Amino acid sequence: MKFHDLFCDDAGESHWRTVEVTLTERSFAPPAEAIEISETMPAGGFLFLRLAAGWNEPVHPTPRVQTLVCLQGMVIVTASDGEARHIGPGDVWRMADTHGKGHHTRVVSDEDFECVIVQAD
Repeated sequence: MKFHDLFCDDAGESHWRTVEVTLTERSFAPPAEAIEISETMPAGGFLFLRLAAGWNEPVHPTPRVQTLVCLQGMVIVTASDGEARHIGPGDVWRMADTHGKGHHTRVVSDEDFECVIVQAD
């Protein structure tokens, strides 16, 4: 498994990187058999979000570290360094560019973009 990570460097420039998730086989819900599972990541809350088809926002940093899981639709997200990634159904996007130049998001699908966002503590 992997996720898209959008982060900000010390100069305020946002960049993309792909992060591979490490899974370890262990007991998670005894007496069920061991399963492959990652380490727990801290979370403070979650919300659902919908962006209408054609939505095009101004450039901004994320208000807090949060992880988005796309349910339907597709956006193109452009980091301040110019690299763009498409985020679509099943994609996971960690937003950590809380300062600096931020990113631009635009809905590119004919349908609304719907997602779940898990916010960090």
